[in-house]
Amino acid sequence: CAVRYLRANAKRYGINPSQIGAWGGSAGGHLVSMLGTAGPSAGFDAGQYPEQPSSIQAVVDMFGPADLTAGGWGSYATSVVQQVFGATPGQDNGVLAKASPVTYIQPNDPPFLIFQGVNDAVVPPSQSQELATRLQAAGDSATLVMVQKAGHRFTPAGGPISPSLDQIAATTTRFFGQHL
Repeated sequence: CAVRYLRANAKRYGINPSQIGAWGGSAGGHLVSMLGTAGPSAGFDAGQYPEQPSSIQAVVDMFGPADLTAGGWGSYATSVVQQVFGATPGQDNGVLAKASPVTYIQPNDPPFLIFQGVNDAVVPPSQSQELATRLQAAGDSATLVMVQKAGHRFTPAGGPISPSLDQIAATTTRFFGQHL
């Protein structure tokens, strides 16, 4: 609904309605990945401005969960998923697959830039790897950047992270410049 609102009010806000990207980290990375993959047939397209499309043109996902039905989660993330969805990651009560961006991947999804800390103990690196692999298998553009010596939220783990936060910001800026 937020994307449809932006399109309906593009003149008011001075934005180009055909060039909307989304960027998020952790739970926000999960949400922007859902926005990039779950089209109208997923059943989430409800609310105001139904005449406007909710599709976006580019996604930057930083260490976001992609497949809630997979295991290997840290205790904090496991607890959050249990509280929000009523199921443990690695199990599926039907809700977890519906809440997983990988469920909706199809050809012609927008390009994705995915960053993931190699030492992330909250969201397993396998989540970002699976998202990138499945997007590429569908013929979609997906670039995965594994951030060395980085935990969740790019917290240094064993030394300076690589690429650095400045390099990550520059890569993100270039990506949006290229696709928007």
